[in-house]
Amino acid sequence: ISHHDGSVRTYLSTIVYRSAVKENLRRNKLAEGPPESAGSPDPTPFDLTVRREQEREIFRAIRMLAPPQRDILVLRFYGDYGYEEIATMTGVALGTVKSRIFYAVKTVRTVLQSRGVI
Repeated sequence: ISHHDGSVRTYLSTIVYRSAVKENLRRNKLAEGPPESAGSPDPTPFDLTVRREQEREIFRAIRMLAPPQRDILVLRFYGDYGYEEIATMTGVALGTVKSRIFYAVKTVRTVLQSRGVI
């Protein structure tokens, strides 16, 4: 993963951000108007600190994955390879690639939810 840290960090930050937005919308679906920070073009120092901590938690969760899941997850989302390309590169069946990605994402999400990150 360290080889892909920049793109991994960006991708996972996006996942956390989108999950947080969805959760915020779900919790506040009856509230009128956007959240206070929605109109802010620049993140506040607090926002940046929260995001950095979320990134750390994401990396901890990814490190918990079994190497086959972790490697394919990195290739898919951080290497931006398609499923078929990953299957060819790794010599793993296409269905197995899809399954590993599905379960890797599910595991990371579950870990992050249990830690209150998303």
